[in-house]
Amino acid sequence: MAKHLFVTGIVQGVGYRVTFSEQARMLNLSGWVRNRLDGSVEALVAGDVQSIEKIIAWAGHGPADALVKQVAVTDAEDPPLTDSRFRLLPTE
Repeated sequence: MAKHLFVTGIVQGVGYRVTFSEQARMLNLSGWVRNRLDGSVEALVAGDVQSIEKIIAWAGHGPADALVKQVAVTDAEDPPLTDSRFRLLPTE
């Protein structure tokens, strides 16, 4: 299973992306996370249903300094990465 997440609010400059990747690795998810030029954070996560549900729930609040406004989740159109690593990608 793979999902695409778009997170808005105060989610840049607060450690959101790094903490998201730590959470994803703890949940054995593959994929990536990156900041977007519009101030949001985007992620692609792939793994088992329970782990994806947990990262989506975490995404709704993020780290302590974040103020998440919305998490939009869609089925992933991009294929997940095959090497099962979770990556931090550059801002796009």
